[in-house]
Amino acid sequence: MASSEKTLRTCNKGHNYYKSSECPTCPTCEQERKPIEGFLSLLSAPARRALENNGITSLQKLSTYSEKEILQFHGMGPASIPKLRDALEESGLSFRN
Repeated sequence: MASSEKTLRTCNKGHNYYKSSECPTCPTCEQERKPIEGFLSLLSAPARRALENNGITSLQKLSTYSEKEILQFHGMGPASIPKLRDALEESGLSFRN
């Protein structure tokens, strides 16, 4: 397996970080914007961005989608579904069937 060479990058806020992919996301900025509480705080950064990029920032909005639809979002993986399902159930909601 070939290893990719990491390159030093600087984000708009001046944070320096190394990346081996073309992903422009600054890990420091991403950590700073991670919610402290709520269902979005349970998710990885790519899964959280997938929901946010699709306008899903509340459990009520999430409940209007099926699990299959959520899994179609770029960045959303199957490991996030049980976390989302639990958060919905705690609020008396569920995914659309």
